[in-house]
Amino acid sequence: MSTAKSIAIITGSTRTPRVGVSIASFIKTIIETNASLEGITLSSIDLADFKLPVYDEPNVPAMIPDPESYTHEHSKRWARDIARHDGYVLISPEYNYGIPGGVKNAIDYIFHPWKGKPIALVTYGLSGGKHASDQLEYILSRMGLKVASVRPQLPFIGGPTGADTGAAMISGELGKSSLDDWSQRLTEDIIKAFEEVQKAVVA
Repeated sequence: MSTAKSIAIITGSTRTPRVGVSIASFIKTIIETNASLEGITLSSIDLADFKLPVYDEPNVPAMIPDPESYTHEHSKRWARDIARHDGYVLISPEYNYGIPGGVKNAIDYIFHPWKGKPIALVTYGLSGGKHASDQLEYILSRMGLKVASVRPQLPFIGGPTGADTGAAMISGELGKSSLDDWSQRLTEDIIKAFEEVQKAVVA
């Protein structure tokens, strides 16, 4: 009997308050409800739990093939957690038309633990996080990851002055209007993106 493959759903937001945890939960529920998970174990990673400082290792990540070869414990812990999974779904907000600094910093910490592995990108924000999605695709594909071609983008209903945007920014609450809209319009894309990763890890 073959060992189940592990796909990690990564919450990229580290701000307080933050809506990212609720969005990650929504994505996980969509996958568990609509995708076949035979041979797959879903796990959750919250970037905020690692409290990574700005990269502080004495060597560049491409020169550190083993997580245990990092100098600092926070680096080892992050690299270990990424290394133990076979594929990923990265959920990232968009800040000021780009990738959050915390997400870019976390990416810059590692190279070998996820090189060659598949990853799906799900972004959210006022316009669905299109700029962050494009930037992440560019960076991660050139680092050697296999980025899923379908990249779901989740916009908050009502735009910058909408109630859902305000709730997300001020209290970290996920508005029902946005949740309902994403469920209706984007479930298919979320599943397609996940299935690209799933197909790659079981191949």
